[in-house]
Amino acid sequence: MNIAILGATSQIAKDLIRSFANITDYKCSLFSRNSDSLVEWLQYNNITKDYEILDYSSFSGDEKFDVIINFIGVGNPAKALSMGASIFHTTLEYDLLVLSYLVKNPTCKYIFLSSGAVYGSNFNEPVDINSEAHIPINNLKQQDWYGVAKLYAESRHRALPDLSIVDIRLFNYYSYSQNISARFLISDVLRAIQSNTVLITSPNNIVRDYIGPHDFYCLISQLISFPTLNDVVDSYTKEPVDKFTLFLALKEKFGFEYEVDDSPAGLNATGMKMNYFSVNRKASEYGYLPTKTSLDSVLEQSELLLDNIN
Repeated sequence: MNIAILGATSQIAKDLIRSFANITDYKCSLFSRNSDSLVEWLQYNNITKDYEILDYSSFSGDEKFDVIINFIGVGNPAKALSMGASIFHTTLEYDLLVLSYLVKNPTCKYIFLSSGAVYGSNFNEPVDINSEAHIPINNLKQQDWYGVAKLYAESRHRALPDLSIVDIRLFNYYSYSQNISARFLISDVLRAIQSNTVLITSPNNIVRDYIGPHDFYCLISQLISFPTLNDVVDSYTKEPVDKFTLFLALKEKFGFEYEVDDSPAGLNATGMKMNYFSVNRKASEYGYLPTKTSLDSVLEQSELLLDNIN
């Protein structure tokens, strides 16, 4: 199996590369803008597989890939805001690069990392297989652009039914290798634990579904092994978790302290989402079966992360 990974320096891509190296004999070609940092990362993590490290200019139709996985995008809400409208160009540029490859190599499978943000910002309830996207087309704000860029990409892919393209809508991903300076709820929590400070949080008891590295690898593996398909799946775990259940578990395990305050707190980069998760189990049709709950993953990965910091 020959796999090309675009955006190989992203955190979620690195976690998958680590899983591939530990579990499979896949040949991987890693494409990024910063080859030197990727070389250093492979060495630091003792990944000795003979993976090619390439610049995007080296990507062409001459190399025969069985699968291309596109991680290029934004994994940090603060960065999503700072990129502004350029997020449309970046998403389109690399998507078209892969689609051009597929036209010449139609047996190749393309896995594109989309986002739950394609549904818009209406998450009063979790989304399901019948949910529709709600886009404020007459009043688009900067916080809408990320989801719209992903929605455009999904639309392009469904318009090419003869090509094997799978979009994965990622809602919440959490790993011990996460950068705790990023502006996510869990990152804010970890910084508070590390610095022994009290986190100020709103009374909104939001619900999230945090998929971890192992279940994400399982999802990718099932989609790789399944025959030709053109479809989209939502990511999910065995069970989501609400904020205050999570906070109480973190308090018990790590001594995490928090206070509830009505004042606005945190970064709202893609809109307020009370129930940002999906109950759409389409991925099960392709063999995906999650092994962990959100709470399992967060506690497990947090312990690893804090041990590495300390």
